Amino acid sequence: MLFGLIPRHRHERAGFMLYGAAVRAARDSALYTTFGVPDTLDGRFDLIGLHAFLLIRRLRRLPPPGPALAQAVFDAMFSDMDINLRELGVGDLAVGKRVRVMWEAFHGRCAAYEAAMQEGDPATLAAALARNIWRGEAAGGAPDLARLAFAQDRHLAGQPLSRLATGEASFLPMTSAGPITELAP
Repeated sequence: MLFGLIPRHRHERAGFMLYGAAVRAARDSALYTTFGVPDTLDGRFDLIGLHAFLLIRRLRRLPPPGPALAQAVFDAMFSDMDINLRELGVGDLAVGKRVRVMWEAFHGRCAAYEAAMQEGDPATLAAALARNIWRGEAAGGAPDLARLAFAQDRHLAGQPLSRLATGEASFLPMTSAGPITELAP
C-alpha cells in the first residue's frame, strides 16, 4: 500500500470518521440561523469544538477502546485544523503556533463545558458558550444551544461502543431535536 493510506494508529480511521460526524453536526444550518451562532471561522471552530467535546466525553467514559477512540477523535480534529490552516494560506512556520493556540482554546472550552455538564446545569453551560462562541456579544441563543448540548449528550450516551468503534456516531439534527423547550436536561 502507498504511504499515507495505512493508518498509523489502530483507531485512526474510526477517529476520522467520528470527527467527520461531529463536523457534519456542527454544520447544521439551524445552529447559525436559529441560535444565531456567528457564521465565521471562529463560530465554526467553536461549534466543531462543542460537538467534538461531546463525542470525546462519551468515548472517554467507555471501557477500552473508548479512551483510545477519544484520543483518535482529538488527533483527527487537530490534523484537520492543520490542513485547513494550510489551505487558508497560513505559512508553514506559523501553522504549528496557530494549531497550538487552537489546542489551548479547545482544552479551555472542554474544561468549562465538562464542569457545566457534570453539574447538570444548562445555565452554567450557556454562560460558557456565550463567552466562547459569542465572545461577549449578544448571545441570545446560548441557553438554547446549552439545552441542545445536553440533549446531544444524552443521545450520544445511547450509542454503543460497538457502533462507535466502527466510526459510526450520530448527532440529533435540529429537525428531529424537537422544539427548544423540549430539550431541557
